[in-house]
Amino acid sequence: MIRDDIKAAQITAMKAGDKQARAAIGLIQSALKNRDIELRTGTPPADDNATVVEVLQKMVKQRRESIEMYVKGGRRELADAEAAEIAVIERFLPQQMGQMETIAAIEAIKAELDATGMKDMGRVMAALKERHGPQLDMSKASGLVKAALS
Repeated sequence: MIRDDIKAAQITAMKAGDKQARAAIGLIQSALKNRDIELRTGTPPADDNATVVEVLQKMVKQRRESIEMYVKGGRRELADAEAAEIAVIERFLPQQMGQMETIAAIEAIKAELDATGMKDMGRVMAALKERHGPQLDMSKASGLVKAALS
C-alpha cells in the first residue's frame, strides 16, 4: 500500500536527517489524515490506494499553481521550495500514462460508449476516471477528451 511506503519514507528521511523530505512527507500525512476524517461520515472507499493517489494528485496540482504564482510574483526561492515538495510527493504516485496512451484509452472508451459529441463528455470522463484514474492527470485528460469529441 502507498500509505506504508509513505511511512517508511518518513522514517528513512528522519534517519537520514533530510529535513525537506521529512517536512513534505509530514504534509502528505497531514493531508491524508484530513481526508480520512472527511470520509468517516460516508461509506469507506473500496480502494485505499485510490484515495491516497487522489490526495497526492491534488497536492501536486496545488503546488504547481503556487509555483506559477510565485514565478509571476518574482519569488523564485518559494517556487523552488514548492518544486522540491512536488518531487517528494511524486515519488509516491503511480507511473502516469503518457499522452499517446491517454489518447488510445480515450479512443477505446469513446468507441465502447459510442460517444459522438460533446454531450457524451461526462460519460467518457467518468469511464476514463474509473478505469485509469490513478494513472491520469484528469485536467489534462479533460482537454484530450474534449478534442476527441469535437
